[in-house]
Amino acid sequence: MKISIINGPNLNLLGTREPAVYGNQTFDKYYEEIKKLFPQITFDYFQSNIEGELINRLHEVGFSSDTILLNAGAYTHTSVAIGDAIKSIDSSVIEIHISNTFAREDFRHTSYLTPVVKGLIIGFGLDSYRLGVESVLNK
Repeated sequence: MKISIINGPNLNLLGTREPAVYGNQTFDKYYEEIKKLFPQITFDYFQSNIEGELINRLHEVGFSSDTILLNAGAYTHTSVAIGDAIKSIDSSVIEIHISNTFAREDFRHTSYLTPVVKGLIIGFGLDSYRLGVESVLNK
């Protein structure tokens, strides 16, 4: 089984960016932990701050990955194009959020991705990614 993790803007700063909201752990360290936790899964990881690169990556892995865990960051609330890319691929996509976006600013309550993804995991910190993996394994 292959799971692709795609992270959007500013998630490269995890561990230093707003630790009260996002925690103190870097994603690179977490990624190593999740690979050890699920050795039976082939993972790949991609992060970009650029919307078009995220779309290109969805196109690239969206026909070969069993599932994509996508944290599009702020593009969740603005990008019709990422939603269209999700509709255009074969892989299931699970929308991931580290923070509870519904407990934050009003603009974060809208997602252009939720209507086109398989599911949504929100507000469990970095553990949201593990929950995404487990949801795939338990289907």
